[in-house]
Amino acid sequence: MAWGRSAAVGVGAGAAGVVAMTLAEKLEQRITGRPDSYVPARTLERLLGLAHARGRRAWLHNLAMHASQGAMLGALRGVMAGAGLRGPWASLMFFAVRLTNDQTFENATGVGAPPWTWPRDELVVDLVHKAVYAFATGLVADALAARRGSGPGQVHAEEFPGRRRHIGPPPRE
Repeated sequence: MAWGRSAAVGVGAGAAGVVAMTLAEKLEQRITGRPDSYVPARTLERLLGLAHARGRRAWLHNLAMHASQGAMLGALRGVMAGAGLRGPWASLMFFAVRLTNDQTFENATGVGAPPWTWPRDELVVDLVHKAVYAFATGLVADALAARRGSGPGQVHAEEFPGRRRHIGPPPRE
């Protein structure tokens, strides 16, 4: 497995996931009337020590944080796919990573609060949008990784199907 190539593929997959999540957000906002959230912008400003921006600069900060987080986290999903962690289970694992990443930065900077303290409707919206991101990123990463064949984890699973005790890794070739 070429780690660097898998990570690079994942960055592209993460960017595709950001596009999917943004489209889902805009559709949801048209239906619900919910305004844009500037939590990503505020988090970026606190991380970088920038002044609180308004207007177009706030929108640009939002976009920068939104896109860079999605692309950079996508690198991990690309490595997962390259290793053979593919499909809905892998995307579900990645969903947890995306939520953890956002919450860690937002809470560490004091911009956010733990999700279990949020109003339920806001929590559901956030979870749905992050799920769209995670599964869209996974679809793209998995499809691109599949072009290179099975990953090491898949090869191992095919060699030793089912869960068994005391099965070590296959020998290196």
